[in-house]
Amino acid sequence: MLASMGKVWLSHEVMEETIKNQDGEILEYTFHAGQENARNLLIIGHGVTGNKDRPFVVALAEAVAAEGLPVLRFSFSGNGGSGGDFRQSTISKEVNDLKAVLSAADASGYRVIYAGHSMGGAVGVLAAASDERIKFLISLAGMVNTQAFYEREFGEETPDSGCMWEEPSCPLSSTFKNDLENIGSTASKAGEIKVPWLLVHGSTDDVVPIEDSQEIFALANEPKKLVEIPGANHVFSEDGEKPMIDAVIDWIGESLG
Repeated sequence: MLASMGKVWLSHEVMEETIKNQDGEILEYTFHAGQENARNLLIIGHGVTGNKDRPFVVALAEAVAAEGLPVLRFSFSGNGGSGGDFRQSTISKEVNDLKAVLSAADASGYRVIYAGHSMGGAVGVLAAASDERIKFLISLAGMVNTQAFYEREFGEETPDSGCMWEEPSCPLSSTFKNDLENIGSTASKAGEIKVPWLLVHGSTDDVVPIEDSQEIFALANEPKKLVEIPGANHVFSEDGEKPMIDAVIDWIGESLG
C-alpha cells in the first residue's frame, strides 16, 4: 500500500487552480485526491495524439490514487481539451507544458513523480535532465529515438498536408517533424538524470520498440529498473494493463519507502 510509504509532511487541498503554459494556453487536468496530507504527487503525461483520458492513463491514475497517492493527469497543449494548436505540439513545447504543471504542483507543496507515456516519456527525460522538481521518473513505453520514430511512422506522409495515422484531427506539421529530427534521440540525456527511474515497456510494442527502453536503460544511472511485459502493446491494453499498473505501484512503494 502506497499510503503507508514515506513520511506525511505537508497538508494539501485539492488543486483547483488554472494551469497555463508559457504561451498562456490553459492545460486541462484531472486531479485524484488520494490520501489526505500526502506529500508526493504522481503527474501523468500522455503520448502523441493522446490526452489525459486515454483508458490506461485513467486506470493507472485511479489505481494509484486508491493506494493513497494523489495523481494529476493532464493533456499537453493542442491535445484533448487543452488550449493551443495541435500542429505546434512538439516534444520541446511539451517540456515547457510539463514545467508549468510542475510549477503548480510545487506551489501546492508537492514532491513530484512524473510518469510519461510514449512521446510523453521523451518529454520526461528531457525535463528530468534539467529540472530538479522531478524527484522520481517513470517512462511507459517511452520514445527515445525520436527521428527514427518519425521516419518509421510518418516518413511517407507530407508535412503540412498529411495527417498522423490517417486521423484528420491530427494534422502532421513540419514543426513536429523538425523538432523530432532536431532532438534525434534522448539517449544522450540519460546520464544527466540523477533521480530514481522506472522504465516499463511491452514486448510487442509496434509503435515504440522495446529496444528504445533497453538502450536508454543501459545508459542510465542507478537507481534504475526496467520492467518488460511479455505480450503487452504500446498502450498496455487488455492483459498488459494490470502488469503495467502493478509495476508502477510496486516501484513507487519501494522508492518512497
